[in-house]
Amino acid sequence: MTPPSQPRRIAVLIPCYNEAQSIATVVADFKTALPEATVYVYDNNSTDDTARIAAEAGAVVRKEPKQGKGNVVRRMFREIDADCYLMVDGDGTYPAHAASILVQPILDDEADMVVGDRLSTTYFSENKRPLHNSGNKLVRGLINWLWHVNIHDIMTGYRAFSRRFVKLFPVMSEGFEIETEMTIHALDKRFTIVEKPIEYSDRKEGSSKLNTVKDGFKILKIIFSLFKDYRPLLFFGIVAAVLFGVSLILFIPVLVEYFKIGLVPRFPTLITAGFLAIAGLLSFFTGLCLDVIISQHRKDFELKRIAFDNENLPSL
Repeated sequence: MTPPSQPRRIAVLIPCYNEAQSIATVVADFKTALPEATVYVYDNNSTDDTARIAAEAGAVVRKEPKQGKGNVVRRMFREIDADCYLMVDGDGTYPAHAASILVQPILDDEADMVVGDRLSTTYFSENKRPLHNSGNKLVRGLINWLWHVNIHDIMTGYRAFSRRFVKLFPVMSEGFEIETEMTIHALDKRFTIVEKPIEYSDRKEGSSKLNTVKDGFKILKIIFSLFKDYRPLLFFGIVAAVLFGVSLILFIPVLVEYFKIGLVPRFPTLITAGFLAIAGLLSFFTGLCLDVIISQHRKDFELKRIAFDNENLPSL
């Protein structure tokens, strides 16, 4: 006789910094939407009563002293043991009633990451910060172009994860760029991503902690860095093509002049063109060598994923 299957453990993860205005409502809403789940609030050095209010609302409250959302996510992922993880911000911008829609594909083993897609619904009408709208579109366009996909919302803070993804995800970011890193890692390692449209409500006036320029620059910086790390052949191939192109632009007039008069009067230009061509060649072979290394890393990751899955097979 087959023993009854164990109930799947769900953890609601709420990273928080100064969310005293909204955290009680957020905790209560998610306890109602997912009564079987454990709600965790990780306080990131709040200077208000976020931790106390969250505990009184029924959440398990823990602290992360290293400032930054990425640092909080790293700690949550390492400390909490569950079968399904639902991450949401503590500012009340994401609807709790959509929680069951996001976690279901994880519980059914149909996805490793479920993305709460704001940009296909109410985000652009609700969000009152035009530069944030432009930034979301720019990041989405860059990642979709670089990875040849069609993800609608790259930077949403409302996501569900499988245990496999959480325990195999190496968190490198420290701040709000963590969502972009999650998406790129999932794409590169071929995790199954499912998007679910959700409604979005803008934050209360004056409560946003995002600096549009500073945090936007950080996100673009990590896209650049991860592009180099995950797609080195394309990255260094583009650099090589630019260097070769500039080299040709400089070299062709010198070559034409040589055919006309039989002399090379502009030796500095010729030397510069030669060095640029050599630099382009070095860049191309750098990308080629790194691509071989990255391919081996992907194979090693697949073996690691197989080992993880075998260790976590349900007992019959």
